[in-house]
Parts: sequence; C-alpha cells; structure tokens
Amino acid sequence: MTDKYAMGPSDTPPGGPGVTKTGSAPTPPEAIKAIPVRHPWRWVSAVVVLGLLILLGMAFANADLAWGDIPEYLLSERFIDAGLNTLKITVLSFIIGMVLGIVLAVMKLSKNPVVSLFANGYIWLFRGTPVLLQLLIWYNLALIFPVLNLGPIYKDEMTEFMTPFMAALLGLGLNQAAYMAEVVRAGIQSVDEGQTEASHALGMSSGKTMRRIVLPQAMRVIIPPAGNQFIDLLKTSSLASVITYTELTQVAKTISSESLNVIEMYFVAAIWYLFFTSVFSIGQYYIERHYAKGSVRSLPPTPWQKIKKSLTGRAAR
Repeated sequence: MTDKYAMGPSDTPPGGPGVTKTGSAPTPPEAIKAIPVRHPWRWVSAVVVLGLLILLGMAFANADLAWGDIPEYLLSERFIDAGLNTLKITVLSFIIGMVLGIVLAVMKLSKNPVVSLFANGYIWLFRGTPVLLQLLIWYNLALIFPVLNLGPIYKDEMTEFMTPFMAALLGLGLNQAAYMAEVVRAGIQSVDEGQTEASHALGMSSGKTMRRIVLPQAMRVIIPPAGNQFIDLLKTSSLASVITYTELTQVAKTISSESLNVIEMYFVAAIWYLFFTSVFSIGQYYIERHYAKGSVRSLPPTPWQKIKKSLTGRAAR
C-alpha cells in the first residue's frame, strides 16, 4: 500500500516547503559561505608604486638642492605680487573669453550666413595659431602700427598702449574666446529645441529665450569644460613671461638669474600654481554640484562630507 504522502522529485509536501511528512520543524537553509575574490595584482601594483615613490624621494633627498630657499622665497613680496598678477591676468582674460565666447557661439548658430561665417573664421584663426605666437604679435604690433588712432575715442603711441599687461590680456582673452565659443555652442545645442519652440509660442523674443530659457539650462553642460578652460588658462598665463609681464614664471626666472638657484625658484612657482589650481578645482566642483540640481536624484557628496564619512563611517549632512 502506497503512502499518501509519497512524493515525486518535483512535488511539494503538504504544508509548504521545508515541512516533512511527519510534521517536524523545517530545516533551515545552509549559510552561504562567501569567498572573496583574490586580487594579487593589486598588491603587486601597490608595492611597485610605493617602491617608485621611495626611490623618487631618495633621489630628491640626495639632490644638490638648497631646500631652505624654497620656504624663504615662497611668501616673499616678489612672489606674492607675481601671484596676484597671475590671478589678475587669468580672471580678466577669462571674463573677456567668456563674454566674447557667448557672443561668438550665438553668432555661429545664427541663420545669417555673414554672421555665422565671421564667427567660424574667428574661431578658425585663433584656434589654429599658437598662443605664444599671438602674444608676440600683439606685443610687437607697434612695428607696423606706430600710432593707435581710434578717432575721437583714443589716440596715442602704440608702445604706450600695448604694454606687457595689455598684450597679455588681448592675447590670452581673445584666444580663450575661440575655445569658449565652442564650449558654449555645445551647451546651447544640448538644450532640447522644444524649449525654444515653447518660449516662442508664448511670445518671447529670441534674445529673451536665449537669456532666460536656453542659457540657464545649458550651464549644466557648459560649467565643467569652462572650469577646465579656466584652470588651463591659469597655467597658460605663464607664456606671458616671454613678453616680460611680471607673473610667477617671469619672477622665478628673474630671481634664479640673480641668485643662481634655478630649480628652487621654479619649485616655488610650481607650488603657487598648484595652490591656485587646487583652490579653483574645489570651487569648480561646488559650481558643478549646484547646477546638477534637478538632473540627478542625489547630489554628489562634498569634500567635507567625504572626509567625515571616511572618519565616522556615515554620511555627513
């Protein structure tokens, strides 16, 4: 006589899975033993990197360097003034590049062929020639234009007008505008055309649509490459030393020629550049985080939140 509770391989006993025919308690499943995957090459790469760092540190420790000169000159008046000059030429050049870049981007997207052709020609010219060459041309412009004559607005000797600062400002700012035009154009084209069509249907003009609808949304795409362009411009400003503009690289060259501590002074200038780029990189991160609102579900953590989480093990609010 067969048992009424006899089961096949795919049958489930009465009472659900885990219950035997005698009614005993269900047998708990066996615990899963998770075996972590081994990554031996991570340890090998870490050892190699640490070894290279140790060798590099030993090389500099035994190098013939006057290490005491670096802190001595780091906060000297000449380097502080040079750092301020570097910031000044960078910020002013970037403002010129950003404003003119927005105008050029709008001109390039214009349906007017003359306006669009002019914008394309400007971008082609300034992106196609080296920045150093442009600085030299601006600085030596007095060789072909001895007098700057703007009619009733301004008239003076070109040598009086085209100072090293003015040549650096024009050279860096106008070159930056060509690159910012492409950055802004990409940002504008990232906004859906339906936004423009909807604003026009509401009676808004093209200029107001660009200012109030398109550009605010395009900033999310524009900010990251624009921030990179600013940091790159900060370092490119060192080229102004060839036209005797008093910035960090120029001061480092001048002091090194006086005291013959060449590498030490270049290290001092490098520390200043690293300080500036670090500060502006943090600022860029917060600006990108601000414009990321509405496009991501949760904002990325700030540097302070990352530090607090690593120390306490929980996210900072």
